[in-house]
Amino acid sequence: MPRDTGTTWTAQQLETRYRNSFGRAAGYLPKSRAALDAWLEDFSRVVHEKHARNAIVRRRSVDDLARLIERDGIVRMYASRMIDEADELHPEAKHKVNDIPDLLDHLDCIVTSTPEYLPKSDPDRNFFPMSSLFVYMMMTEPGYAVFRDQGFNGALLGILREWCAHLDSDDSQEVLNRADGWLSPAAWDELGLDQFRIDPNDPHGGFPSYNAFFRRELKAGTRPVDGKDDPSIVVAANDGKVVRIRRNIQHRDEQFWAKGQLYSLADMLDGSDLTDSFIGGDVFQSFLSGGDYHRWHAPVTGVVRSARVVEALMFTELEGVDEPSAGTQSQVYGASVNTRGLVFIEAPAPIGMVCVMPLGMTEISSVTLTVRPGDRVTKGDQLGYFSYGGSSMCLLFQKGAIGEFLVRDNTTGDMEKGDPIKVNARIARTTGSTGKA
Repeated sequence: MPRDTGTTWTAQQLETRYRNSFGRAAGYLPKSRAALDAWLEDFSRVVHEKHARNAIVRRRSVDDLARLIERDGIVRMYASRMIDEADELHPEAKHKVNDIPDLLDHLDCIVTSTPEYLPKSDPDRNFFPMSSLFVYMMMTEPGYAVFRDQGFNGALLGILREWCAHLDSDDSQEVLNRADGWLSPAAWDELGLDQFRIDPNDPHGGFPSYNAFFRRELKAGTRPVDGKDDPSIVVAANDGKVVRIRRNIQHRDEQFWAKGQLYSLADMLDGSDLTDSFIGGDVFQSFLSGGDYHRWHAPVTGVVRSARVVEALMFTELEGVDEPSAGTQSQVYGASVNTRGLVFIEAPAPIGMVCVMPLGMTEISSVTLTVRPGDRVTKGDQLGYFSYGGSSMCLLFQKGAIGEFLVRDNTTGDMEKGDPIKVNARIARTTGSTGKA
């Protein structure tokens, strides 16, 4: 008989939390929680059948996690408790993660998997197996704790890198050219693939791997740069939807982790020497859905003064929020704690320093920079890209740089209701500009 863990989620709270999770809002997870539960049970059944046949191969990265759990009693305690409590959140399932060895088996099966295309008409489609596996675990108190543990997070990073290596290999090509694959007519229509560089003479579209397809490049001239020769126009760095626009951001907000939290510069910028220059400035945050273009570009013209990746958390959400704004608040929280890039571009006055901050969220959490300090970039030039996985983007501006944002703030608290933005399209105008650009 399951022990009483003190988890007191109501059915409505579970629905709300799931409905506003990043993966569901971004279109990677099933729209309904019932569909998620069905997927979880089916996946666990397959894992258990493989285990019974001794058909599961222990991957090196998963073995590293197993050794960590074995030697670290605190991690082992949290991991065991989160599995128990997660099971209690959907007790009707016949197949589920039963214990730590079973969790490791599930991860072994994910590391060599490749996302398969499912049509938009399928409400149960699921592109995020690891997020699905962790959904209920991340809703428990021990889950909140263990996914923030540096050792556990580091071991997960190793697993994600091994999975990323699979998705970078030609072993992942097979999902591209199937009749119902990522290059099928249905996918072509949904993803607007006519906008992208695809080789019609190659059976895999010219993509050597699934990840190459995921971070596919736009055709030349597809997204012209708004105000290319007008320095008063700031453009979007990425495709996506507006999450939040905040002005007068502060050096440190000790409540960045709490309900109704604000952005905290010291945490977001990882102690950068440039942090103080953004006090009183603005943050523009957006998130990318699965079908969006996953490369990101310079919002202004200038010189790259610093460029680095901060390896941090991946599977973590804001604790104790079960209302419709949960997804948005977790994204703002993620800007201070998640794996992220920090690209500082110095532009001429009145813009000054701008920070482009791509955020890796869940799954692979891969952020790759294609610029280095000292590079001169022109508005619209590529700065980097995301590999398969969840992603968000923050743009930070100095105080007084932005006179007016040209897209609406998302005040609904619902990520899916944010205004859409497209890379290279105008999002702001600088202070002192005429407004006639």
